[in-house]
Amino acid sequence: MKKTCVRLAATAVMLVSAASSAYADSLTLYCAADEAWCQQIKTSFEEKTGITVDMTRKSSGETYAQVRAEAGNPKGDVWWGGTGDPHLQAAEEGLTEEYMSPMRGELHDWAVKQAEAANNKTIGVYSGALGFGYNKDLLAKGNLPEPKCWADLTKPEYKGHVQMANPNSSGTAYTMLATMVQLMGEDKGFEYLKALHANINQYTKSGSAPIKAAGLGETTIGIVFMHDAVTQTAAGFPIVTVAPCEGTGYEIGSMSLIKGARNPEAAKQFYDWALTAEMQSKAKDVKSFQLPSNKNATASELSPDLSTIKLIDYDFKKYGSSAERKRLLQKWDTEVSTLPQ
Repeated sequence: MKKTCVRLAATAVMLVSAASSAYADSLTLYCAADEAWCQQIKTSFEEKTGITVDMTRKSSGETYAQVRAEAGNPKGDVWWGGTGDPHLQAAEEGLTEEYMSPMRGELHDWAVKQAEAANNKTIGVYSGALGFGYNKDLLAKGNLPEPKCWADLTKPEYKGHVQMANPNSSGTAYTMLATMVQLMGEDKGFEYLKALHANINQYTKSGSAPIKAAGLGETTIGIVFMHDAVTQTAAGFPIVTVAPCEGTGYEIGSMSLIKGARNPEAAKQFYDWALTAEMQSKAKDVKSFQLPSNKNATASELSPDLSTIKLIDYDFKKYGSSAERKRLLQKWDTEVSTLPQ
């Protein structure tokens, strides 16, 4: 009887040990970038470490909402990619963990400043400028002029030809909202958004969806980050990328460790790896053309050159704050989205 108990106890220890090992060798990743890039990241990390990655791809706004909803029982470990504003909001609300990666010294200043703005609860992994793209074949077919400025998109001839995402679900579209407020002032910015609304044919859930629709000929113009428009051109679609003449905002795509994560050590291992030049240099292989945050990483020659684009002094801390973000989204819901088209 005594030997049986010993054997049972030993078996239990082995089972617990095996379960713990399996638990430690897995990671739940919430990815808010393009699907192909997310899949590449998942596969590359699994091959590098042997850690199994359960990856879910959603837009930035959707991911933030999920992290917030799961705060009492976190299911994710790492939130990678998507615009930095919801990452900053999550940091402010205590949904993410502080972490100082040993890779920090290899990063561009803008990536580190993003971390500092969030008390080191997030960090920049890439950057890209906001703009739009148009389908040159549809433009010619409709005998429409080439849009070069934000103001052009509100002209009557573009009615029903413009598509953008909904800022409640899309970080890209929230960046558009915050950009107009900073570029024009709040009153004029919202007047612009109201005028633009009259020409919108659809508000999509995902930020990259409008330019994909333009590439397929389903809409003429898509408001997106410029690198997403370049992706469509690189894939062979008749898309022309535009940096708006008035100037524009930009994103700092970010990464955060989810507070109370089930696999914190694996999460930190992923976090450090995701900041390496080796990892970030692979983005161009799946036609993702953002500017990487690691100074030693190589971007594609097709990536938009931010030094040639008229960028506003985007206030990430203010427009990534919970109060300001909620206020602007509520104002857009009330004053813009409800208007007739």
